[in-house]
Amino acid sequence: MFEICDLFITCGGCRHQNIPYSEELALKRETVLSLLRDAGVGGFEFLGIEGAASTEGYRNKMEFSFGDEGKGSELALGMRKRGSFYEVVTSDRCRIVDADFRRILSAVLNFFRDSGETFYHKRRHTGALRHLIVRKGKNTGEILVNLVAAGSLMTDLRPLAEILRALPLDGSLVGFLRTVNDSVADAVKCDGMEILFGRDYFYEKLLGLTFKISPFSFFQTNSDGAARLYTTAREFAGETRGQNIFDLYCGTGTIAQILSPSAKSVTGVELVAEAADAARENAGLNKIENCRFIAGDVLKVLDELEQKPDIIVLDPPREGLNPKALAKIIAYGAPTVVYISCKPASLARDAKVFEENGYRLEKLKCHDLFPRTAHIESVALIKKKTGVFP
Repeated sequence: MFEICDLFITCGGCRHQNIPYSEELALKRETVLSLLRDAGVGGFEFLGIEGAASTEGYRNKMEFSFGDEGKGSELALGMRKRGSFYEVVTSDRCRIVDADFRRILSAVLNFFRDSGETFYHKRRHTGALRHLIVRKGKNTGEILVNLVAAGSLMTDLRPLAEILRALPLDGSLVGFLRTVNDSVADAVKCDGMEILFGRDYFYEKLLGLTFKISPFSFFQTNSDGAARLYTTAREFAGETRGQNIFDLYCGTGTIAQILSPSAKSVTGVELVAEAADAARENAGLNKIENCRFIAGDVLKVLDELEQKPDIIVLDPPREGLNPKALAKIIAYGAPTVVYISCKPASLARDAKVFEENGYRLEKLKCHDLFPRTAHIESVALIKKKTGVFP
């Protein structure tokens, strides 16, 4: 038997709380395969979908929003209400995070309910409170809390820092940050940052490596699932001895460092400068000397790279590859491409372009890093056809 979260009816965070997990996996499997069929991509070996080790408490990052649950209601903090662009469900009982996330959310919400501060209203552009971001290393227990608010926030946050430090947490709070965001867009942006307690980063361990993760750098939100995902990517990459590898959209350099031991060189490219900086530092922490990381847009950086890759690893954002960047990637003629995708529609579109340009999708494996949601990760092995040249 499975239990439905009592927030499921109103919360917009999860989509599959009302079906058994086996049915959820079957639905995700069919979603991926049908999109590839519709795109005209076939003939590959499908290695199935690997379910999560746990469907609860698996997330290492949550971005909660401040708001209200309806006109005239008290301050809320959590996920957007299902079907609503404005209203928020207080997610203090959310089950896809562990108890530390819920304790921190409740403490922050109670503090601001007593403070008189109001949430940032997206239409009127009034109020200050915007987001609460909590990140936790599942394998280290280190926790980083980031309060995102407009510059108009008037409340002294030092008492809140002491409240958080005194919480009975299973993990260890290593930093509490205040990020200023005065953008009118409904997205987390950094116009300035203040460290209220501790440090502005935390550590996570994965596959024997240590990673320093900064506030806005990308790291897979399911640490256990990420280890399985990257193990598949490493297997798909095949023999790396003496090979030059490009890791594009590399984030904090996780895959680059996993593939580095026998490679000749690994070049990572990442748009977010602080993530590229963290990748360099992580390589130093792990005593890896054959990796270099470049901060910049993949589309532009590829014009500056003189080296030719033997293996290309792609882990693009949800919208997939920029068509111009994809054309440049194909032009390298690398024998092996490993494509990690968090959106099946983007994978299907890009895989078709590869096939139209001398490549074929050989293997595909799915990993469920986001149980109870509609999202699914896929790893695709795309190989250059024999006798086809760039």
